[in-house]
Amino acid sequence: MASIEMDSVSAAEPSRAVVTRPSRRLGESFLSKEELHGCVSDPVLDTMNFLNEITLRHPDAISFAPGRPYDGFFDVEQIFAHIRRYLDHLAAQGKSAREIRDHLYQYGPTAGQIRTLIADSLREDEDIHVPPESIVVTVGAQEAMLLTLRALVSGPDDVVLVASPCYVGVIGAARLLGIEIAPVDERADGLSCADVETVILDERALGRRPRALYVVPDHSNPSGNTLDLPTRKALLELAARQGILLLEDSPYRLVSPGVPLPTLKSLDRDRRVVHVGSYSKTVFPGARVGFAVADQLVVDESGQASLLAGELAKIKSMVSVNTSSLGQAAVAGALLESGGRVSELNTDTAEYYGNALRATLRELDRRLPPARRAAMGVRWNRPTGGFFVSVEVPFLAGNKALMRSAEDFGVLWTPMSYFYPDGGGERCLRLSTSYLTAAEIEEGVDRLVRFIETESAAR
Repeated sequence: MASIEMDSVSAAEPSRAVVTRPSRRLGESFLSKEELHGCVSDPVLDTMNFLNEITLRHPDAISFAPGRPYDGFFDVEQIFAHIRRYLDHLAAQGKSAREIRDHLYQYGPTAGQIRTLIADSLREDEDIHVPPESIVVTVGAQEAMLLTLRALVSGPDDVVLVASPCYVGVIGAARLLGIEIAPVDERADGLSCADVETVILDERALGRRPRALYVVPDHSNPSGNTLDLPTRKALLELAARQGILLLEDSPYRLVSPGVPLPTLKSLDRDRRVVHVGSYSKTVFPGARVGFAVADQLVVDESGQASLLAGELAKIKSMVSVNTSSLGQAAVAGALLESGGRVSELNTDTAEYYGNALRATLRELDRRLPPARRAAMGVRWNRPTGGFFVSVEVPFLAGNKALMRSAEDFGVLWTPMSYFYPDGGGERCLRLSTSYLTAAEIEEGVDRLVRFIETESAAR
């Protein structure tokens, strides 16, 4: 695998802390980085640290970098209300005071204690009909991805396909686990089934075994693309024909305006889809509660069958033991309060994010009208939802350019090169529209355009 290229680090750059090697005291030991696992030197794992540190260094900069919810909707008292709602629910079920206490204070079952509520919510909101036993409650969607990858990939010849560009979290998880990734280049309008099948056949010709395709069907991170309904159905047919699974991750669908298309899992009739979910965008990220729907049958040598979810729970027991009981309680209260319809819980937030996305596109159009941007070689896509806009520019948009943008123009963004597992995206940047107010978007785009104009003129 090719690594994601990062600029070299000097003492003035924030991506790593540079520590002067101290004099060795008698008996003191130093660790050689070459003796540590190779993942600690993988540039992918530096990306978030770099963005965090440059953000801290420039607190007055307007940041289009973080793909995080707008915290204007958060109310501290709401957390207590959610937990109380859940405790009342347990009491109504006949739980004793001691059992209720244990639901908050003790570890709880590894697979999670709110699986029934999640299953009810999936049925109400997403038309996904699965038993609670097919769900594993995880520490965010990130753990769900890691557990699924670990379970599915059993040998060095196994490979996982990803759309490219791709969410950096799944790339990082694969590299932590030593899993080979096969990128499938997205076209301008998104993922092509023909391209996916070509990569599958190419990998098999090399003696590898494609196990799954990771895909974000709705307003993907980072490209913002959405798969249309025919493509979703064709992907399911392709998965069945080629004997692979689809790892579906769709965190933005219920916080986007309009009626979403069906999830791959709701269309799945052959148990080809492992659906990964998260309440980070729809409830609040601090709860750190996600889940995996893994209803695939696993048959052992004796012919005994179990659910893949059970196998994921075994792995989880050695990774995080269980998901925070307090986090689960808060999420459960939100689910109960909304009758399981998370979409209704997010009516206002979806409207806000839709307005923010449209405002960003409108300001880009205003500051760089068609003739001007065509002459400069600048273009961007027009997602209908989600948090992200992708902007192509005529210069290298890497870490050094980002630092100039922060220092000289007071605006932050994310290099798209972070999201290409096999290289690419060097002249493209990602804007996240979710975290800013309308006034910040207007001022931020103004600063961004001045930065783009300056960098373009300096080529």
